[in-house]
Parts: sequence; C-alpha cells; structure tokens
Amino acid sequence: MASRGGPRAAGTDGSDFQHRERVASHYQMSVTLKSEIKKLMYTHVGIWLLLLVQMCVGHFKLLPHDQVAMPYQWEYPYLLSILPSLLGLLSFPRNNISYLVLSMISTGLFSVAPLIYGAMEMFPMAQQLYRHGKAYRFIFGFSAVSVMYLVVVVAAQVHGWQLYYSKKLLDSWFTSTQEKKKK
Repeated sequence: MASRGGPRAAGTDGSDFQHRERVASHYQMSVTLKSEIKKLMYTHVGIWLLLLVQMCVGHFKLLPHDQVAMPYQWEYPYLLSILPSLLGLLSFPRNNISYLVLSMISTGLFSVAPLIYGAMEMFPMAQQLYRHGKAYRFIFGFSAVSVMYLVVVVAAQVHGWQLYYSKKLLDSWFTSTQEKKKK
C-alpha cells in the first residue's frame, strides 16, 4: 500500500483493503443484542419505578385509599427484580459470561416468579370483577386488579424478551470464545 500523499501501488486504487475491515458476525450480533437488552432493562426500570411509587404512596398514605390502593403481596418480592438488571449491565463491558448467567437465573427467580405469583394472587379478585362487576381496590378510579394485571402482562413480556435476547447474547459470546480457543 502507499503512504499518505505518496504514490499508490501499481494496479490498485487503494480500496482493496475493505474486505479485511469487516466485523465478524458474532461481534455485530453482540452489539445489537446488548442494545436490545438495554432497552428492555430501561423499560423494566420504568415499570419498577411505577410499582415503587405506588407502594410508597400506599404505605405512606400520601393519597387516600380510594385513589391508590395498598400494594399486593407479589409487589414486594418484585422489588428485588432490579438486581438481575444490574448484573446484566455489569456483564456487558467485558462480555462477562458468569454475570450474564447469574442475571438470567435471577431474572427467573426475582422477576418472573413474582409475576406468576401475582397473577395467581389477583385471580380471585379479577374473577369477582368479571362476574359481578365489583372492585374494592382502586388506582386513580380504575380497578386495581385490572391495572396490575396490565402491569403483569407488560412486565412478563419485557422479562421474556430479556431472557430470550440474553440467551442469544450468551450463545454469541460462546461462539467468540470457541473461535479464540481454536486459534
């Protein structure tokens, strides 16, 4: 190749090096998956903050009970669901596989399990609302069980996609690790 400003090598226009500047597909996938997981984690933090505010307002009686009901029991263990997100974020800078695996396991334990318990805990109240049209707990005029079921559905989707993308990211990292071992 030629130096800056100097003559070019005979028979080349200087663009023959571009094939060597391609990024390996698993590195591209890693960057893309990290971006998607971060978006899901930020969405999770938003849901988490909404539940935290609802719990604080309910416990400290900042608003009357007819506006914001006391929290359901599943909301307390769900507050621990911020830990898997932090572990996931810690795994990103150096592609730390062990932190990502811990994040995935703790997502199941601290995020998905409380959501399943919450769906079961609120089912009798949802059934009563559906059959008789009676609700006893409210959040700003809406039935608390309806609002919280909506939160459960959205949070379950966020955590489900987070686990799916984390698994894909883990596979991508294993691919790059295997390629390094072959060399």
